Amino acid sequence: MTETAVLGGGCFWCAEAVFLSLRGVLSVRPGYAGGSTDRPTYEQVCSGLTGHAEVVEIIFDPTIMPYEQLLRVFFTLHDPTTLNRQGNDVGTQYRSIIFWTSEQQRESAIVVGREIEQSDMWGAPIVTKIEPLTIFWPAEAKHQDYFRRNPGTGYCQAVVAPKVMKMRKIFSQLLAS
Repeated sequence: MTETAVLGGGCFWCAEAVFLSLRGVLSVRPGYAGGSTDRPTYEQVCSGLTGHAEVVEIIFDPTIMPYEQLLRVFFTLHDPTTLNRQGNDVGTQYRSIIFWTSEQQRESAIVVGREIEQSDMWGAPIVTKIEPLTIFWPAEAKHQDYFRRNPGTGYCQAVVAPKVMKMRKIFSQLLAS
């Protein structure tokens, strides 16, 4: 049995690369959620006019990787205390957001969010939104598996690779073999 998580924490290339390395994660697809435009394009989402966030859709086996553990990785992967911003990426499309697909996921998101905030990991209040998923729109093919296909690009070398290395170190016990 599999489950689906849809999470937005800034650039979807970073999130995709990190979540793909975890055991129990069967697939990760970058895309868009939370907006009002059908079949949005990357350019439309980047304009900030569609209301979508850059997200990843994670298909996982909850018996191997519990949803709560995915959320702990998510809250460590990005800064959940900055509204509509991750590093140099600014705009509502980079907001911190959890799109739940079941009441159990909603409750888990609230509990884990409180756990992270109470740990004072980030030293500021968590601003991550928790909303029901209405529809996930996959990103264009050029955004799928981006880091693996483009490791030499400036953005991948400067932003994605260091984040992947950091997360592999922090969550080494969760890595797929």
